[in-house]
This record gives sequence, C-alpha cells and structure tokens, in this order.
Amino acid sequence: MHREDFPMLRNDIIYLDNGATSLKPYSVIKKQVEYYEDYSANAHRGDYDISYKVDLEYENTRDLVRDFIGAKRKEEIVFTSGTTDSLNLLVNGFFSGLLEAGDEILITKTEHASNVMPWFRVAGETGAIIKYIPLDDNYFVTLDNLKSVVTPKTKVISIAEVTNVIGDVRPIKEITKFAHERDIFVVVDGAQSVGHKKTNVSDTDVDFLTFSAHKMLGPTGVGVLYGKYELLENLEPVNLGGGMNESFDSPDAMILKEVPTRFEAGTPNIAGVIGFSEAIKYLEKIGMDKIAEYEHNLRKYLIEKLVTIPHIDILNLEADSGIVTFNVDGLFAEDVAYYLNKYGICVRAGNHCAKLTKDVVGVANSIRVSLYFYNTESEIDNLVELLKDKDKIMKEMI
Repeated sequence: MHREDFPMLRNDIIYLDNGATSLKPYSVIKKQVEYYEDYSANAHRGDYDISYKVDLEYENTRDLVRDFIGAKRKEEIVFTSGTTDSLNLLVNGFFSGLLEAGDEILITKTEHASNVMPWFRVAGETGAIIKYIPLDDNYFVTLDNLKSVVTPKTKVISIAEVTNVIGDVRPIKEITKFAHERDIFVVVDGAQSVGHKKTNVSDTDVDFLTFSAHKMLGPTGVGVLYGKYELLENLEPVNLGGGMNESFDSPDAMILKEVPTRFEAGTPNIAGVIGFSEAIKYLEKIGMDKIAEYEHNLRKYLIEKLVTIPHIDILNLEADSGIVTFNVDGLFAEDVAYYLNKYGICVRAGNHCAKLTKDVVGVANSIRVSLYFYNTESEIDNLVELLKDKDKIMKEMI
C-alpha cells in the first residue's frame, strides 16, 4: 500500500523494523528540504518575513498534532526530541516534585527502557516504590490484574499502549477511568501506538501521552509530550534558556513564558517539526482505522505461516498489533538477523531496549518483525521461505 511514495523501498530491501523507526515518504523529505532551501530562519525569534513563515509552519504542526490525537488545546502539545525526552521531562519536571516516600509507581516488566529508567531514578531520589503490574498468560495487561496491585498509596500508572516486544494493546480508556476514580495519574507511552491506531486523548482521558515522530513517517529528533493543560501548568521546565522566558533580571526574578513555550528552550529541530506536519497529513489521508486493519491482517498472515515451521518459537502469538517476536530454536537471535540481512531483510534482534522483559518471557534476546502499511504479503513470503530451512540458516551463519 502506497509503496511508491517511499524512496527507501527502491533499495531492494524488505524493511521489517518499523518498531525501531519507520520509513519516510517523499512529502516529508521534501518539506524538510523546503525549509532549508526557502525559509531557513529560526523560530519565534525574527521580525522579518521568512522568520514569520517559519513560525506559521512550526505552529501549524502543533495544530495538526492536537487534532491528530484529539487534544482540546494546541497549548497541550509540547515538542521534544522524542519519546525518551518527553518521559524524562515529565518524570523530572512533574513527578519528582509530587512523589513522596512510600508512594507507588506502577509499570510493567515489558516496558521500554524509556518508561522504566526515569521511574527507577525518581524512585531512588524520593523513596517512592516501583511496583509491577502482573501479566496474564499471553503477557498482556488486563484491568483485573491492574486492580490487584493498586493500593491507596498508588500515585501513577505509566504504561505503553502497545509494547515494543510483546505488541499487546492495553485497555487504556478502562485503566484511566479506574485510576481517576482513585486520583491516580495515568501516563501513556504511545511510541508504538500513535502511528498505528487511532488515538484520542479526550476520549481515553489520559493525563499525559508521549510519542515520537520518527516512528510514524516523520523525521528523527522530534517528539511530543501531551499533557492536560492544568497539569502542564505545574510541570517545571528541565531546560532553561533562550525562547522560554519573558525576563531574567536576577536569580529571584525569572519570569517564564506560558505553556507550552516554557518547555521548548533553545533552537528546536525546526526542520523536523515542520516535516512532521507532512507525516501527519499522510497518515490522515490513508486513515488510521485502515492502517490498523491492514496491519492486523498482515500480522495474521505472518503468524499463519510461522506456526507451520517447527523450529520457530513465537513469543507473542495472540498480540493484536503489527509486532511479531520469535526465535529460531537453538540459534542466537542476532545471528539469524545477520543471516536475513544477507538477503536484504531488515529485522530487529536483541533485547529491544526492554531488558526486564526477559523476567517475563524467559529469554533475553529475540527477533522482532514490526510491520507497517507499506509491507506486503510477498515480503512475508520471502521472510518465511528463508526461515523454513534451519540447516541453511546454520550453514550461512558461519
């Protein structure tokens, strides 16, 4: 679907590592080049025409993001360098001043490092306690399992809507409703979900959502922190500097700009933010429901093929996303990835920046196929054909 729009696909590769980063369509690339060639000025700095053009394009992206995720106000959209930056800003600028000794932070053992390590640090600094939500037999989060570990001390639940190894889709709306009835904050890592399924923060009522442009057709180095406006007003900036202040006459007289500008100190990734606008337009033109359905069907096709191969061990057989994680019995995951690379197939192998997942699934490393709407059944056929013959894999790994 729409493969002709992606110049990388001219390189005779089968790209199945969309969970790490997606390919970029011509429109996104062209938009960034347009900025560099036609109006390459700074944002929110100049009193001349091309600088005003930059301001309009930059803020237009903020408007598009607001509409894309169903936020109520454009001011609820903060641009960062990515999901990792967004989560660190949130944990260090909001929760570090809120959490106290004995307060509970709920995460799972299948979270990405970006949604684990900042919480580990703030727990160490404040005396808060990390608790893990138990998972079911498929390694999924259920509302009942969540309820089993919530106590009056629980202050925040921070989970991915779709995890990057198991690929399970969490019931975010139901979790948020339950949490808010108990005055618990809900933080959602949307890195693997926002570009693959319809997102509406007004409907789910989450307090904060983080995601990255580069995983949804956009440029690298651009991310979003969404937060309810009244909560962002209580978020302390982590970075101080140009563009985010009204004045700083003395240590006791620093006046910051309004939300969200106060969180965007310095010169941002202007070309990236402007290019991101075209990624959002591209996804909206296809339709997120159509993308989700296509990925679901493609994953089903892949699973049906893989389960016929005796030496393939699938870790997430039932996951309702475009992520399939597996191993070849007795072979090191990275060696299999190297073998597939010889045939132009790009997959991810290793621990996928989710090192706690091994405690749940029992293996430290695995091979991950992460699908997107430009992947095809014929690409899957090529992958499966190469995986069928274990002797061939072992021979060519040498």
